Amino acid sequence: MKQQHSFLYRNGLSIVFFGILLICWIGQAYTGWLQFNKELEEKGMEPLRFGPYLGSPHFFEATFENWESEFLQMGMYVILTVILRQKGSAESKDLDKKEAVDREPKPGKDAPWPVNKGGWWLRLYKHSLSLAFFFLFAVSFVLHFIGSRGTYNIEQLAAHEPPASVSEYLLNSKFWFESFQNWQSEFLAVGSIIVLSIFLRQWGSPESKPVDAPHSETGK
Repeated sequence: MKQQHSFLYRNGLSIVFFGILLICWIGQAYTGWLQFNKELEEKGMEPLRFGPYLGSPHFFEATFENWESEFLQMGMYVILTVILRQKGSAESKDLDKKEAVDREPKPGKDAPWPVNKGGWWLRLYKHSLSLAFFFLFAVSFVLHFIGSRGTYNIEQLAAHEPPASVSEYLLNSKFWFESFQNWQSEFLAVGSIIVLSIFLRQWGSPESKPVDAPHSETGK
């Protein structure tokens, strides 16, 4: 008989992570509002109320330049772990044998509906995780660009300089600096867990090998 668990027990991991996200996002919004108003006052411009700030380029820039790097990181991680291996890492598939994730999907009573539907639905569903991450990356990238360009043009206005067009700002080093500084940190984090999980353990975590597993053992 299956043990009955509470909603919180069944969904604790996502609830905690999204709860932390909300707390940090509120903190970012409040402190970003204070910082942006300080910058506006220094430029002799009118400060914003908190509500309008949430629709400002500054808030969009600060939010989506980070989100884009997270989604890019996860999309690349999902794709590269399909084809590449790392001996001894808990984040890698086995060097030689096929694993459960490599088997061809079979229709069944408990299978997701795209599997039972077949055809294009199944082809899309087989790659839906990476597609979702790359779609979210693309959306975040565009919103980061809109926010970054808007903030840049506010600074241009305060300096009595002409605003940058979309094509001009696509070549602006400020925008790409914001992107690259976030992208590199995300790939550092993924590379770190791939290598550190070869030699280090965390008892009870599905992201670690068993504590007594040899360093050469590959996969979880």
